[in-house]
Amino acid sequence: MSDRPEGPGQDGAEDGTAWSGRAGAQAFAAVDAETDWLLGYPFVFRALSRRIGTGQVLVDYGCGPGKVADQAARRLGARVLGVDTSPEMLALARGSATAVDGFHLVEDGRVTDLPDGCADAVMCNHVLASLPTREALLGVFSEIRRLVRPGALFVLLTTDPACSGTEYASLRIGDPGEVYGPGDELTVRLRRTDGSWQEMPNHAWPVGLLPALLERAGFRAASQHRPTVAEALTVADPDFAAGRPWSAERARPPLVITTASAA
Repeated sequence: MSDRPEGPGQDGAEDGTAWSGRAGAQAFAAVDAETDWLLGYPFVFRALSRRIGTGQVLVDYGCGPGKVADQAARRLGARVLGVDTSPEMLALARGSATAVDGFHLVEDGRVTDLPDGCADAVMCNHVLASLPTREALLGVFSEIRRLVRPGALFVLLTTDPACSGTEYASLRIGDPGEVYGPGDELTVRLRRTDGSWQEMPNHAWPVGLLPALLERAGFRAASQHRPTVAEALTVADPDFAAGRPWSAERARPPLVITTASAA
């Protein structure tokens, strides 16, 4: 598991998934993610900054190579713990995400070595699209609920499959003209830093389904926000946000931030 979902084997991945194995982890680290750094991660950090402070524990569930976890630690001053299902991702993160306090493997749906109620907040970025069933989503939400204390904040970043077919700066969700139901397979294209594109299968999870699943897992007061480019001009890095037209992102913003509190 990582900040972006798994897909068919490319780049020498050892076990047939794009982000698996050492080569897969390195390929993931080269994903561009410009749209995410405009309309996603800065808004995740903003939501967290309102509820978490210096020295408190923030878990990045599905941390991948650790880029977002590292930035969260530097911006928020929190003690950040990265967790992932991929040992190779964690190895890569340990070598580069120097501001992160520690890393833990997810095995059989449970984060190793982290006790119940250890976290003051959790963020989970682009993990759900790798999960094939509602039961799998509920399992992830339930494990996250185990990790947090009552009242803790959960911030979830997802793409909206209703935005299928639009060519954004660094991704395309699904195919033009297609409509996807809950759990349907769709193909996502991600742009790499060298300008090439990688395709992988994802699963479509309409954002409207998430609040009810979060409630079943023990969260309450779920709310959702779709960041816009106009907002990003004051939330994201100003030079980065003003550096390109972001035409597709302006016309149809594809990312949704869901927040909820542990009951």
